[in-house]
Amino acid sequence: MRLKADLQLFLVTVLWGSAFAVMRLAAGHHTIFLLNGSRFLLGGLILLPLTKLRGAFNRSNLVFVALAGFALYAAIAFQQAGLVTTTAGNAGFITSLYVVIVPIGLWIFWHERPSPMMGIAIPMAIAGGFLLSTRGSFRVQSGDVLMFVGSFFWAMHVIVVAKAQGRISPLPFALGQYLFCGILNLITGAFFEHPSQADMLYVLPAVLYTAVFSIALGFTFQVIAQKHTPANDAALILSLEAVFAAFFGWLFLHEMLLPLQLAGCAMILIAVALMQIKNGKMRTI
Repeated sequence: MRLKADLQLFLVTVLWGSAFAVMRLAAGHHTIFLLNGSRFLLGGLILLPLTKLRGAFNRSNLVFVALAGFALYAAIAFQQAGLVTTTAGNAGFITSLYVVIVPIGLWIFWHERPSPMMGIAIPMAIAGGFLLSTRGSFRVQSGDVLMFVGSFFWAMHVIVVAKAQGRISPLPFALGQYLFCGILNLITGAFFEHPSQADMLYVLPAVLYTAVFSIALGFTFQVIAQKHTPANDAALILSLEAVFAAFFGWLFLHEMLLPLQLAGCAMILIAVALMQIKNGKMRTI
């Protein structure tokens, strides 16, 4: 089950990485919250027929659903705002910094010490992400700062999902966080955004693509997989998102990959492989 869960998380990174390029194309069209609200509610509607809701929610687990939904709401908002003035590659790298924030948060608030191998894998993943996304020369833009703030909320989301395991079934949890996030976004958008009809039509393909692949599939697989994968390990696997953000940025946005960036990809892959080693052996279950 453990290997299957890790492979599911790997698939999540592919789906999320592709979403960076899609959302980069949709950025700057006078809509952040309405765009995000539409795609999360649509993602929830896609998941609804597959979800058994009777008896799924109670006062205890609704707190985790609400926290996860709020974390998504904040993280996605900062991410989409940042994409207006930064590249898909930079966005992928900065977002992946939650791989550091997660174990620090677990250590400070839950006294969960990271494994010794994590101490090697995390710096390697960060260094690889730096080379991959910045070509070795990082120039801070306003969008990068927004991405960095968003990375704290991505870390919060990974931790909340991990702590919710055993309290609620994965599909109701996923559906609940989508609806909570979507409603928060639509309420905020109704107050602060007034996009034109042309703007909404332009971002419609991004809404449809991310609702199906990034949200209905990606975030749902994340919730299911984290039932069998610790939060620290999940965060490191999900850092592969930076690799696929850069790849799809190259494929669709013509953001070229240099040899230094390819070396960064290799470092991230090695870091993820190191994470699978425990007591000198590769984990398979």
